[in-house]
Amino acid sequence: MDGRFLVAIALGVVLVILLAGLFVLFKGGTASQNWSNRLMRYRVLAQFIAVIVIMAVLYFSAG
Repeated sequence: MDGRFLVAIALGVVLVILLAGLFVLFKGGTASQNWSNRLMRYRVLAQFIAVIVIMAVLYFSAG
């Protein structure tokens, strides 16, 4: 599997979670209270995983 493909998937997941979190935040109501903070925590976790994937791809493609 190509490293660029893995990086694109990782960044796509972060983008989808970010957009879902923003949508729920601006929607308001009970859905916002229940999901906004949870989705932002998932985004932080997805960003951490994306950084690890990017660093791994850079490390293994340099050799």
